[in-house]
Amino acid sequence: MKKNSSNKNNKSGESLGVRVKKDLKRNYSAYLLVLPVLVFYGVFAYKPMYGAIIAFKDFSPRLGILDSPWTDLYGLKHFLSFFQSYYFGRILKNTLVISFSTLIFSFPAPIILALLLNEVRNRRFKKAVQTISYLPHFISLVVVCSLITMFTSHNGMIVDFLSVFGFETNMDLLNNKKLFVPIYVISDIWQKIGWDSIIYIAALAGIDQEQYEAARIDGANKWKQMLHVTLPGIAGTIILLFILRIGQIMNVGHEKIILLYNDGILETADVISSFVYRRGILESNWSFSAAVGLFNSSINFLLVILANKISKKFSGTGLW
Repeated sequence: MKKNSSNKNNKSGESLGVRVKKDLKRNYSAYLLVLPVLVFYGVFAYKPMYGAIIAFKDFSPRLGILDSPWTDLYGLKHFLSFFQSYYFGRILKNTLVISFSTLIFSFPAPIILALLLNEVRNRRFKKAVQTISYLPHFISLVVVCSLITMFTSHNGMIVDFLSVFGFETNMDLLNNKKLFVPIYVISDIWQKIGWDSIIYIAALAGIDQEQYEAARIDGANKWKQMLHVTLPGIAGTIILLFILRIGQIMNVGHEKIILLYNDGILETADVISSFVYRRGILESNWSFSAAVGLFNSSINFLLVILANKISKKFSGTGLW
């Protein structure tokens, strides 16, 4: 019996190698398609992780990563410098306020647009709306921020529009610290609503139309069809994208912030990424910026795990 079992193990081991070779030979074109993706992530995602150790060093370009000296305080010097910074509380608060405001208002917007377009039967009108909503995505961020600055200036289009309803102002809206977050969020919706709706429109196209017919036979109107057929049909997509969005809570893009803010609204506009830009890039403190980046990535990683566990517990759907 032992001899037979050992022979079977040998055969299974040999057959596995043979199967792998046959699979590589049979599907070599598919593996060739995957290869550029693996190379891309290896070069631009995994290889740079090696440089994260400068967060624990006093990095000097002259000495390089390996020869740069380790910091004191068990390598936590730059982390403690960030946590003890006078601006830490303010920039953390601003980052969370902008991120959660964007999550609350910007995340549902493409879902609502996709649901509305799903009910449009005029194909020409539907395509026109989709095309118009996609356009802001392809406009350079510099141009977008220039348009926002022009529209919110004291003689801009938005100020003129508000004056029609009795809201008179002689100042630029971007100089009002209380208005920065609404301007940021509204402009973010304008930029992304069309492009982000594509994946939801694709998910809606995959819903079995017989479910709608069954719902209509049962007397369900359009609203009930949306609640009991449409939303459950795209719930998995919504949950997956929501989990991924949670993983970006700490990452408010510094490019748009820097292009829009000014000294008068730093109190509400300054976020972690813009603070790191000033300290890390402008002041050439690369180790400090690496430490803050590692801190942000760690928090985002933990948030993704937490959101995935909560999603798995209550809905049974998750990233893994």
